Amino acid sequence: MINDLTYGQPITEIIQARYSCRNYADRAIEEEKQERLRAFIAANSIGPFGTPARFKLVTAAERDREELRGLGTYGFIKGATGFIIGAVEESGRGLEDFGYLMEQIILFATDLGLGTCWLGGSFNKSNFSARISARETETVPAVTSIGYAAEKPRLLGRLIRRQANSDRRKPWEELFFLQEFGAPLSHEAAGPYAVPLDMVRLGPSASNKQPWRIVKDGAAWHLYLQRTKGYRDRNWGILRIADMQRIDIGIAMCHLELAARELGLPGDWQDQDPAIELPDTLTEYTVSWVAG
Repeated sequence: MINDLTYGQPITEIIQARYSCRNYADRAIEEEKQERLRAFIAANSIGPFGTPARFKLVTAAERDREELRGLGTYGFIKGATGFIIGAVEESGRGLEDFGYLMEQIILFATDLGLGTCWLGGSFNKSNFSARISARETETVPAVTSIGYAAEKPRLLGRLIRRQANSDRRKPWEELFFLQEFGAPLSHEAAGPYAVPLDMVRLGPSASNKQPWRIVKDGAAWHLYLQRTKGYRDRNWGILRIADMQRIDIGIAMCHLELAARELGLPGDWQDQDPAIELPDTLTEYTVSWVAG
């Protein structure tokens, strides 16, 4: 769960400031910031489902930038002076816990003034796995580039963002519902949770598919994964990419919980499947945030 080693700025401002930074300045991350990042990583290693995960900050000084470059991001990342590598057990809700924990770290890095970018498929998995000494029972589903953002985004970065529709968000009424799917939740009915839901809506997701859906029922906010048809089979069958949409759900959980706690809205994650009618076979229940 979220540790008290937290953030200097309001989490809503940090979430809104975060973006996928693919082009970095030629500037090393200061030792003091590296130490703070490592302390934060050490203090946040178990997700809400109880899965332990390991994260490692790998940075490069000017003289060994080439070694870092050799890890391999297939041209999607330019000039990063560091990477955050994560490994998690391949069991249960490990991927959701991984997304939850990595996003906490990303937001902490954003709070420190650093740029980051989630990398789920565009990295050399074997090279990064070796750097964290991944065990046989662990997977390295994603890594994050980190460093100081370049002043002007490169053309490649703009094209990637455009292709992924990274700046576009689904409308509120397609994501949040009252008691059942098909009944959109109004901002008024969301009450004090309108802000946490907005923070969920702003979360990053693989190919910007935004697969999270939330149904409010009394004090419970039921979180569902609505899969993109063919997305998982294509990515795993051809590219051997992890089930990124489960990681996306962990990111949504992180944003909702952080924003709720900042607003003084107590609650916790519980398994409370309401067994409501699902809109299609692509939608599956994950977990519920129960207020109070």
